[in-house]
Amino acid sequence: MTRPDTAADAATPCGATGARRGRPRDAAVDGAVTDAVLRLVGEGATLAELTMEGIARAAGVGKATVYRRWPNKDALLLDVIARVDYPAPAGGGGGDLRDDLIAAVEYIRRRGLAKRESALMRSMLTQAQSNTELWQRYHDSVIAARRQMLIELLERGIASGRIRAELGTDLDLLADMVTGPVLARATLRPNAPLPDDLAERVVDTLLEGMRPRD
Repeated sequence: MTRPDTAADAATPCGATGARRGRPRDAAVDGAVTDAVLRLVGEGATLAELTMEGIARAAGVGKATVYRRWPNKDALLLDVIARVDYPAPAGGGGGDLRDDLIAAVEYIRRRGLAKRESALMRSMLTQAQSNTELWQRYHDSVIAARRQMLIELLERGIASGRIRAELGTDLDLLADMVTGPVLARATLRPNAPLPDDLAERVVDTLLEGMRPRD
C-alpha cells in the first residue's frame, strides 16, 4: 500500500515549515497523523515520549512529510488538538442566557465522552508544568477565546437582571463555577458518569444560586 504523500518525501528538505509552493496540503496525511497521535496517547504514551519520527512511523508517512507540515512537535500537537476539538458553541448573540450556558457546559460534557480526545487533554493537563510553553500556547490559542465568550455571557446575564449585579465583581470565579463541575468529571474523573441531562442540571443549579434575591 502506498503511504500518503510518501513519493514526495525525498524531494523536500527535512525541516521545511509548509507544503511546497503550488501544492495543496493533503488532508489524508493530516488525518493519518492526527489518528496516530490519538492512538499513541490512548495506548499510554505521554506527550514527552512522543517524537516526530515515532508519530510519522505510526501514521505510515515519511518523516520529511511530517516536518514539511509542522516545524516541531509542539506545533504538531497544537494542530492535532485543534482538529479533534468540537466547534466552540455559539453564544453571546442575544439568545436565551440559560440555553447559551447549557451549550457551553454541554460542549465540555461531549468532550468528556470522546475518550481518545479526553485522553489527550488529560495528558496535556498533567504535563503542563513540564511543558509550560505548549500549555501557554494552547491556552492563548484555544482556552482564552472560549473563556472570554463565557464571561461575555455572564455579563449579559447581569445586564439583563438574571444574575445579581454584585456577582460581577469576580467574573473569573463565576466562569469557573460554570465550567468546573463538568470539567472535573471530564478530565480528572474519567470514570465519572456524564449523563445527558448533566449540563441542564449544572446550569439550573447555578442560575438558581445567582439570581437576584427577593
